[in-house]
Amino acid sequence: MSIPKFYSAINYDFRPESYWAPAQSPLEAALRNVKGRNRREMIRNYHSRGLLPALSDDLLRDTLDEDTRNRLDLIHPSFMGGEYLPDYGRDEVEIARIELQSTSSDVISVRARPRGKRIQYSVCDEYQTEHKVAQKTSGQPLSLRELIRFLDSVHHPEAEPEWERFGFVLSFNQTNLDCGADLETLEGFTRVGSNVYPELGQHYARAIDEWCRARATELAGEE
Repeated sequence: MSIPKFYSAINYDFRPESYWAPAQSPLEAALRNVKGRNRREMIRNYHSRGLLPALSDDLLRDTLDEDTRNRLDLIHPSFMGGEYLPDYGRDEVEIARIELQSTSSDVISVRARPRGKRIQYSVCDEYQTEHKVAQKTSGQPLSLRELIRFLDSVHHPEAEPEWERFGFVLSFNQTNLDCGADLETLEGFTRVGSNVYPELGQHYARAIDEWCRARATELAGEE
């Protein structure tokens, strides 16, 4: 199992008070649990231009109805990225997501829901993959450090053992590199974000940059 590296100038002790706190802004409220990757970008774009109220209610739903989903698919297949994630259960919320620059714009969703006095965690994608998680519950929301350890220890049932030494998030890059992808195309292949943990994306951006530099050095040594 990968042991995550931590970087300076990131507050890894940050711990949200609750995953179910009221939204602090209209944008946060609009984005919460919206499944589609492109729709999330659309919502951010409209908000930045002060046009959020102009968006159709259909596009602001957590889950699209079949007709709206089909219309978006006609625009471009990338609009389907994330739209086929499982529906949210009662009181279930997304606390982080991994977005891939794959042909189908795949999304992996990390979710939390109340389970008695504890919080239960799960990881899901659009293919009903049965991911295994090392930590299934906690008594309070995870700190950023704990969330990163949680993410890096997720197990994909089809993962090769050598990929797991990079951790779950970086394994997507490594898998594609081993399958013949050019290293340059993988610099922005994997993106991690969270509406709950503001610095999660920064951590993984630095980890991916470090991975790219290390692989470039290895490839140069093989020539």
